[in-house]
Formats: sequence, structure tokens, C-alpha cells
Amino acid sequence: MLTVTNLRKEFRSGAGPVVAVDDVSFEVPDGQFAAIVGKSGSGKTTLLGLLGALDKPTSGTIDVGGQQITKGSDSALIKYRRNRIGFVFQAYNLIPNLSAIENVMLPMEFAGVPKKQRRDRAVELLDQVGITADKHNRKPTKLSGGEQQRVAIARALSNHPKLILADEPTGNLDTQTGKLIVDLLHSLARTKKTTIVAVTHDMEVARQTDLTFRLQDGKLVGQERGGRPVAPVAPGTKVVRV
Repeated sequence: MLTVTNLRKEFRSGAGPVVAVDDVSFEVPDGQFAAIVGKSGSGKTTLLGLLGALDKPTSGTIDVGGQQITKGSDSALIKYRRNRIGFVFQAYNLIPNLSAIENVMLPMEFAGVPKKQRRDRAVELLDQVGITADKHNRKPTKLSGGEQQRVAIARALSNHPKLILADEPTGNLDTQTGKLIVDLLHSLARTKKTTIVAVTHDMEVARQTDLTFRLQDGKLVGQERGGRPVAPVAPGTKVVRV
């Protein structure tokens, strides 16, 4: 379960403080795939960075599987990012001089997993995301965009994360391949009981997720389940449960 409560993030500027995330609260159960949508500047990328412990909030709390991540030390947050979070990016962010299987093994190496276990799990994950054995040793440039994103998803799963955060995961893909990636994320959420949160500008992608949260000027202004609106977010609402 991901629980976000009264989350706020301010940045300093010459004109005074800028509120990028403003008293946002919501929950995403285990095994659910959620989308965060909003116009450019709405705060969705800042919110994703807070969920991934890439930045600290000004106030409020984030709880992932019973672990509160907003008050930990820098070393605790590094451990959290390494062991509890998987990241998937629009540009894939694979290491170009490593093969597909080596890319998937890399986070496990940082976590101290023995080499044979790293390789065995990487093979298992690549198989699960549809990368056939003949492509395991190919470098990213020898894979299609959809295949690179599948490898990136396998890498995100490598350390058994409680939460996967995806930043425009279909942004560089054609419509058909993007749908396949969304279907894959759905399947992984169900089978792995992993919470997945994706930032996207593509409403077609958002409509395929279990939950959709809409941001505007840093505030949570609406929510949908399976593309259908649910109870609106009233002023002063502390936690939104869907």
C-alpha cells in the first residue's frame, strides 16, 4: 500500500516560495496501477520525485508498505531507493555498453546479490517481460524501443520492489507498442502484487489504469477509477481512499 498524506513541496525563488505540490493525499493499494495526470507545470513530476525519495517534501508523509520514507536519513533513503523502488523512464535509461541481461543484473549487484542469483533472476525477469533468450546478450542499440522498455521494466523489478514509478513509460513508443507496455505493467501489478504509479500526459494510457489522479497547480483536483469519476476531492480532504 502506498499512502500519501498532506504532502507539500515548496521551492524558493527570487519572487518568493513556489508551491509545486500542495496538500496532496491519496492511497494506492498493492497490485494496483495508478496514473498521475495534469498539464505541464501541474506538479506531477515533482510528486513522482518525492515518491521515489529523490527529494524530500516540505511537509507531509509518504508510507510505502508500512515504511515511512519522509523522515529517514540520507543513507536510509539510498537503501530505500535501491531495495524498495523500481524506476522506469521515458528514455529507458539503459546502460549502452551493457547487454540486456547485464542491465537487469546491475541493481542486484549494487544490492550485494551473488552473481549466479543475479543472472538466474535476470533470465527469469526477461522471460516474464517477453525478451527472448536470443536477445539477452544484445546491447540496447540492437533492440527496438518496445524491447528496451521491457528490459527497463525487468530491471525495475530486479530487487523485488514494493513500488514501481514510471515517468512517461510510453512516451517514446508508437500507440500499439505503448498499449503492450501498459498491458505488461497491469499484468505485473497483479501477479507481483506491486504498486505501480505512472506519470503520463497520454489520456489513453491513463484510461487503461486502475486509478487516475489529476493534478492542477500542485493540488489533487480529481480522481477516477477505470476511467470513471469517483467522489470529488473536497477542500480540506486529508486522505483520498479509492
